[in-house]
Amino acid sequence: MAHHIQDSTYAASISDPEAFWSHQASQLHWHKPPSSALRKTNKTFKAKDGTNISHPHWTWFPDGEISTSYNCLDRHVHAGNGEVVAIVWDSPVTGSKEEWTYSQVLREVEILAGVLREEGVRKGDVVLVYMPMIPATIFVLLACARLGAIHAVVFGGFSAPALAQRIDASKPRAIMTASCGIDGAKPPMGYRSFIEGALAKSTHQPYRTIIWQRDQLRWDPVRKETGERNWQRLVKSARNRGLKADCVPVKSNDGLYIIYTRTTGLPKGVLREAAGHAVGLNLSIKYLFGIHGPGDVMFCASDLGWVVGHSYIAYAPLLAGATTVLFEGKPVGTPDAGTFWRVIEENKVNTLFTAPTALRAIRRDDGENDFFSKRGKAGGLKSLRALFLAGERSEPSIVTMYQQLLKDYCAPGAVVVDNWWSSESGSPITGIALSATAGKQYQSSARAGHLAIKPGSAGKAMPGFDVRVVDDSGKEVQRGSMGNIVLGVPLAPSGMTTLWQDEERFYKSYLKRFEGKWIDTGDAGMIDEEGYVSIMSRADDIINVAAHRFSTGKFDSPLRAIEQAITSHHDVAEACVVGIPDDLKGHLPFAFVTLSTPDHPEAAVPDDKLFKEVQQAVRSQIGAIASLGGMIQGKGMIPKTRSGKTLRRVLRELIENAVHGDFAKEVQVPSTIEDADVVAVARTRIKEYFERKGKDLHRATEQRAKL
Repeated sequence: MAHHIQDSTYAASISDPEAFWSHQASQLHWHKPPSSALRKTNKTFKAKDGTNISHPHWTWFPDGEISTSYNCLDRHVHAGNGEVVAIVWDSPVTGSKEEWTYSQVLREVEILAGVLREEGVRKGDVVLVYMPMIPATIFVLLACARLGAIHAVVFGGFSAPALAQRIDASKPRAIMTASCGIDGAKPPMGYRSFIEGALAKSTHQPYRTIIWQRDQLRWDPVRKETGERNWQRLVKSARNRGLKADCVPVKSNDGLYIIYTRTTGLPKGVLREAAGHAVGLNLSIKYLFGIHGPGDVMFCASDLGWVVGHSYIAYAPLLAGATTVLFEGKPVGTPDAGTFWRVIEENKVNTLFTAPTALRAIRRDDGENDFFSKRGKAGGLKSLRALFLAGERSEPSIVTMYQQLLKDYCAPGAVVVDNWWSSESGSPITGIALSATAGKQYQSSARAGHLAIKPGSAGKAMPGFDVRVVDDSGKEVQRGSMGNIVLGVPLAPSGMTTLWQDEERFYKSYLKRFEGKWIDTGDAGMIDEEGYVSIMSRADDIINVAAHRFSTGKFDSPLRAIEQAITSHHDVAEACVVGIPDDLKGHLPFAFVTLSTPDHPEAAVPDDKLFKEVQQAVRSQIGAIASLGGMIQGKGMIPKTRSGKTLRRVLRELIENAVHGDFAKEVQVPSTIEDADVVAVARTRIKEYFERKGKDLHRATEQRAKL
């Protein structure tokens, strides 16, 4: 039987990376073409304790020179596609919508790069970007790339201490910021206090702070004596003087950007190299996401502060010459749960990329999918070819529901694709490829069309990522068994090769555990007999129940997740499971649930009927060993990061404190939390639950005593 195209392409990328990635590199413009694709060496460094440490190292396209800005903009304009729309800015929170062609974006980026150069930014300098979801944010990323500078984007709204950490870590020459951000339906949030608070705490002081003034809330006065400048005035002056900057080519392994990964403790700065980033993303946007060029529209509903936004809002669609939708809003509340579907209809979106948590929020507010169905029945969603999900595990119920909606109302063959990746990888490690565009030589004897979708799986490995599952000693486990998910060396070109100015931490964080043989992803999961990868949890989310290893995402055999079992109940919109200490079994799974009913009950303790039905679903789908130790219901009590990841650790700490009778003890809340008030709601619900359960236990004890 013939191999599938995705399998053949993947095998070629692993067996002959030199030939495979040389072909991919030829799709881009090089100021100096590389003579080879890959160079593997060992790197030796002196650790802080004085010892010398050696580990595997690799360099992609080692002697080439490239400009990401040229490949995203100039290349398309020179090819005659200057009037193609590059960016659509859709901002329901301000009531604004703008379209920017490739020629217009190029002019803005040339001028802004000229401004940055006049303000002292040079090749190799770091520019810290603390911005909202507006076109100027993409302009500054491309302007940095144009100068050969390195941008470090920090999510707009991060706390002053978190921002100060990143200023001291990256030591930027300049800060590019705005007067305010707008978070959903909330009032504008001024950035001045965050920037000034961070600069007061940081030892490094940037030379310039350049401020984009927004009409909703201005930064007044702009104080020149402290290095502050008005962005629009600088650009207007430069435009009047005809100032602009040409591309500055950089070496392949020079940095394009730094992105910080940790939300607690000292941040880890993943360094993205220029050439590998461009080659890897140019492949993935076409091969995986099915976005090929002019006429194709990508809507990545993330934020530019996250790696997903870097890759699939700012860079990959523009590398392909397609249209990217820059969305400033929320999946619900701006103004309702139909805003994503409006954006798709109005902009003829072909591929939507979002997080499962966004779809859960939509399901919570629109349980009958009325918004989707209304636009779908009118034919407004026929352009949509794919819905991609990442950021957190996608439960099968979500995948199955949307697969049916896409089948009913969207493009023929439209599909839901779960994929898995990280800040470290830069692009998806696994997924289901929509298009086989990696080279005709891999298609000759292969079956066409995309692979089958397996709900609950994150697909198969993407080109260049050697995905394995090993036990704690680094030995590969049998297919279908759970273990540590690791990656072979080297990573695909989009992946990191080091951390920013911290080789020792890179080694200790990713290579030391498995002695340089594997890169540790920190995730646990399994690979089935067909090569499909299931991501079950972070490795440190494992809980022990009566000597059985569970994860909050999956059991340690190919059975459904506890959370998936809970959300299979028709009244449950969302669930989060953590471990609760138990004297007999060590831990028990404990669930926080949000109901899909219009009138959500006020009581934290669910009624006996609902709890029994959910418990039965867990037992029937997983087994009695997975029986819940309790369940709390409530709206707005499951904390999430702004990128949509559930903060299970926060709920776990609250529950563990409550078990010991301490309901007021503070828990560590990361600066990336979307809404800190959610923690207070969860604390109140937990206290109510334990007080109610305590009374029930006391009453039952008295009754037994009487008997």
